[in-house]
Amino acid sequence: MTLKAFRVRRVWLWRFRRGPLRRRADMVEGWVLLGLWLLTLLAGTVAGLAAARSVEHGLAHERATWHPMVAYVVSRAPGRSGSRSSSGERVWARVRWTGSDGSLRTGEIRVAPGAETGAPVAVWTDGRGRLVTRPATASEAAVRAAFIGTLTGAGAAAVPFAGGRLLLARLERRRLALWDAEWARLGPRWGRRTG
Repeated sequence: MTLKAFRVRRVWLWRFRRGPLRRRADMVEGWVLLGLWLLTLLAGTVAGLAAARSVEHGLAHERATWHPMVAYVVSRAPGRSGSRSSSGERVWARVRWTGSDGSLRTGEIRVAPGAETGAPVAVWTDGRGRLVTRPATASEAAVRAAFIGTLTGAGAAAVPFAGGRLLLARLERRRLALWDAEWARLGPRWGRRTG
């Protein structure tokens, strides 16, 4: 035996339908909900796309302006030569390279343990000749942009959503207060007999 008598048929957009039991508060709540969802969707989408685009543009700029160079180890790196573990352990060592302007520059990078003096290593420099990390490839940049865009979009969508939920909670409290006032006015009459 099924309990069809207790199943409630869900009515879409019930707040906007006409009827004798529809209150003004139901209409206001319906419009607030509709605006809330549209604003949440719009804010999340716009912020997410803008952040993703900005990240991709920044990473493309890095790929265009950062250049690989060959540097040479200045003094023997700590550790035993050939003791590189399967985890890819690297140690800090001082290196020297010639900048694009012809000046000698030095800096510290991570190299294989035990790298000998004068061993060539690849480094990346920016437009000013400072050491930088390897720039992200196009596919890495796309993944980073998508991830940051998603996080930014979710964060931006949370702001109007939370504000709307607070407004809806306030409307609910107001509606319950009106019901309490109405019950206080009409409740005592229910105990009397009429007729």
